[in-house]
Amino acid sequence: MSEAKGMRRVRVAYLVSHPIQYQAPLLRRIAQEPEIDLTVFFGSDFSVRGYKDEGFGVEVKWDVPLLDGYKHEFLPMLRDNATEGTFSPISYGISARLAGFDLLWVHGYATVNQMHGILAAKALGLPVLVRSESWLRDRPRTGVKLALKQVFFHALRHLVDAAVVTGTLNREYWRHYMGDDFPLFLTPYAVDNGRIARATLAAAAGRDDLRAEWKLEAGRPVILFASKLQTRKHCDDLIAAYAAMVTAGGLRPYLLIVGDGEERAALEQQAAGMEGVRFCGFQNQTELPRYFDLASVFVLPSRHEPWGLIVNEVMAAGRTVIVTDDCGCAPDLITNGVDGYVYPVRDVAALTAALENVLATPERTAAMGAAAQAKIQGWSYEEDVAGLKQAIAYLTGKLPRQSAAAEG
Repeated sequence: MSEAKGMRRVRVAYLVSHPIQYQAPLLRRIAQEPEIDLTVFFGSDFSVRGYKDEGFGVEVKWDVPLLDGYKHEFLPMLRDNATEGTFSPISYGISARLAGFDLLWVHGYATVNQMHGILAAKALGLPVLVRSESWLRDRPRTGVKLALKQVFFHALRHLVDAAVVTGTLNREYWRHYMGDDFPLFLTPYAVDNGRIARATLAAAAGRDDLRAEWKLEAGRPVILFASKLQTRKHCDDLIAAYAAMVTAGGLRPYLLIVGDGEERAALEQQAAGMEGVRFCGFQNQTELPRYFDLASVFVLPSRHEPWGLIVNEVMAAGRTVIVTDDCGCAPDLITNGVDGYVYPVRDVAALTAALENVLATPERTAAMGAAAQAKIQGWSYEEDVAGLKQAIAYLTGKLPRQSAAAEG
């Protein structure tokens, strides 16, 4: 730190579409760094106003602070349909606001707003750092679209100077499209581990009340699903695995399905007559730790899940997790048989076996949950800040150089 004494704080502009519940605590943490002067520029405030989430199918207004603890500004609006996409939101004025900054950090690269920011920064001679959730296990595309994507990234290579990567599969993505010499810095896809652990512990005091609300007998294991009820989330596979377990006899777990969405009616029909299944509806952020506290094991049976931050949260709560091999978090967070299981997507028999292994004894369930909580401690905001500082040092030379090594 002695090298940094007397240096001006590095002014970092972060451009993102809208306030995001998972990002807000990270931005507050970055704002605490004495060497970084962070200002966040939002393209829209729809997540603050409240909006209809198409995935959940309900009106959503997050019950956690989205704007506290860091400097931010909402850019003037040209178009806003309360969703994030290529052509929404579209705002203006970023060029004038970047004057005096040392670096632009942008969340994504494929929307009008993101490209506007990138081009504005390059016109001003500012280095550009990009972050995305992309991976190579993408949706099917034609040869023409893949060729166009290669052309796009060839151009992007000249517009952005480095990327922060969220994990193993995101790193593979950037290496594939940008080359082995493109600078990458690990900033793990993380959540506020400490807050979630504390909230889950505090929820234990109200455990009996929540059990009574959902008519749950004490002593029976609880399998938890908490996500949008969309086709690609494949809660239907979890219900099928649960049915197989119940039919086989022995274990008598409950299955709590937290969330809402287009598939709810079909899932309720599938689960009709299953005594242990509960549909709990959408639960906001501050309510989720109550359900983590009840859970013995959490399952995310998704197809094409670029990460799955709910997995981080459940691990921070000290619970075992089971995910498909189509969840981006799997290579970084899960060690089979230690802190959870990874099974082939859509393989109901493999999911059933994983559930039976986790729930074989209460001692095994608890040991795997403890291992999950220990694992996630090394995947936190502190690693995010360290990686961001390395990227800033590399791109600006305005932090101590020993922090500035990019991944090879």
